[in-house]
Amino acid sequence: MRKIYLLVIVSVMVSFSVNAQNDPSAKKVLDAVSNKVKSFKAVSGKFILKTFTSTGKLNGTKTGTILMKGNKYVLKQGKTEVLCDGNKTYSFDGNKTITVDAAEEEGKTLTPQKILSGSYDKDFAYKLISTKGSFNEVEMKPIDKRKNFTKVNLFIDKNKNMITKAKVLDKSNNTLEFSFSNLNTNATLADKIFVFDKSKYPADVEILD
Repeated sequence: MRKIYLLVIVSVMVSFSVNAQNDPSAKKVLDAVSNKVKSFKAVSGKFILKTFTSTGKLNGTKTGTILMKGNKYVLKQGKTEVLCDGNKTYSFDGNKTITVDAAEEEGKTLTPQKILSGSYDKDFAYKLISTKGSFNEVEMKPIDKRKNFTKVNLFIDKNKNMITKAKVLDKSNNTLEFSFSNLNTNATLADKIFVFDKSKYPADVEILD
C-alpha cells in the first residue's frame, strides 16, 4: 500500500498534464510546478514517510531516498526498492522477491509514465483550497472511485514552485504524510543507475514477471 501511495506522490512531482475542466487557479499552480520540474535534468533527495491513524495518532515514521531522471526513477526505503527503467518496473520486497511489471501497468496507480503520457487530467479532479503563508495547497481527488485512496493534498512552495509535502487519505481515513528534504535539482545521475542488474540483489532472489 505504501508503495502505491509513494508512486502517486513521485508521479505528481514528475510532471502534470492539466486542462480547463478543473479549477483554473489550481491549474496555474500545477503548471508552474510542471515547468519547473521539466527544466531539471535529474533530481535526487530524501523523503520522510509518516503514517497516522484515523484518530490522528502517529503510527510510524520511515525515511528513504529518491532518484529521478526523465521517466526513470529509483525509490529506496529500508531494504525495499522500486526501480523503473522507463519500460519496466522492478519492485524488490527487501527479502527474496522481485516483481516485474510493464511501466504502463504501474501507470494504473499513476506512475511517472502515465502522467508523462498526457492522461493525468483523466485521473484526478483538483482545486486550490489554500494560499495562506508561503504555500499553496491543492486538493486532488481520483475520478476512479475504485482507487484505494480518497484524496491527495499537495503543499507547494510559492517561491520555488516545488512540492514539499503531500498527504494521502485512504478509505479507512488513515493518512500518509510524505515530505521531501535535501532535494538536489541539479543532480548528475548516470543512466546505468536506472538499469536493472540482478547481481545487485540476493543470489537466490526470485523474479516474478
